[in-house]
Amino acid sequence: MFALVSFIIVIGVCVVSHEFGHFISARLLGVQVHEFAFGMGPAIYRKRKGETLWSIRVFPIGGFVRLAGMGEAVEGEVEDPERSFSAKSPARRWLILAAGSIINILLAIVIATLFLWGHGVLDMEHARIGELMPGYPAESIGLLPGDTIASINDKKVTTWLEMATTLKSNADNPVTIEVERPEVGRLVFRNVLLKPDPVTGAYILGIKPGQIKYEGLSAIQYSLKYLWEMTKNIFSALVNWVFGGQKIDVTGPVGIAEMAGEAAKSGVWTFLFFLGIINLNLGLFNLIPFPALDGGRLLFVTIEMIFRKKVPEYIEQKVHFIGMMVLLALIALITWQDITRIFNR
Repeated sequence: MFALVSFIIVIGVCVVSHEFGHFISARLLGVQVHEFAFGMGPAIYRKRKGETLWSIRVFPIGGFVRLAGMGEAVEGEVEDPERSFSAKSPARRWLILAAGSIINILLAIVIATLFLWGHGVLDMEHARIGELMPGYPAESIGLLPGDTIASINDKKVTTWLEMATTLKSNADNPVTIEVERPEVGRLVFRNVLLKPDPVTGAYILGIKPGQIKYEGLSAIQYSLKYLWEMTKNIFSALVNWVFGGQKIDVTGPVGIAEMAGEAAKSGVWTFLFFLGIINLNLGLFNLIPFPALDGGRLLFVTIEMIFRKKVPEYIEQKVHFIGMMVLLALIALITWQDITRIFNR
């Protein structure tokens, strides 16, 4: 139940944000909005405000904004031809279609910025000790949180990775560690023997990195940098999967629900971080030029803008229908894999 509630919160925020992007852009660009719906299936709540029907559907997965001139009209609804989606210029239609993903990505940036400012991330850019592990050499020789490891066996180290790699290469031998201690200066610890971790078997010093927080423009800068790296990794994995046959881990609604529950149990900040990641993934996924996705519809509008000629609507509708069937089949397959994975543990 906890995982289900966490999942509904995550999907609710992501879907409502995405559909709000379509909704607000349509309104601003003069397109009539018939309905704003959260969820799929039969409606369990409906309320009309102005010309728009607001509804909640029985299955809290997905949602939609129904625009005039986009699909079949519902009986009893009056459409203004001048405010139809299909009557707008290609540029306006392009913006409306892209707005959902834009809002998701912007929300991911805001969440990442808040995370870096309020919680911070592990400081991997420096070899600075944040925490000591009880019962390990670092504690017994007198290292302290805040100490920065400057060198190991006279080899200079700057980042946490450099420090960890150097220690690993000297796992079986005594090491000499030089540290910089605030308000004290340089200290040297000789003949330090590493201790094996009972779980991994790796020889370790027994230290953990500290947290580093970013403020103001730095938080925005690092959030953009982090999300950009994640975006490149996502598309790189997708390209390798499509063209290179490389296996990728794909998770459906059941898997996301499980991860949402685990993230919520880990605390507010972890859950917030997870929410940001799902927003980024939803925004990017919808931009993929595949039929039935926003990216597929954007592709048709882009073709129209390039060739100055619109693809016949009946052809586009058939392409999107086939794409939707393929997507539903993939979702069903991935969901089945998630369920079998959980029960086979």
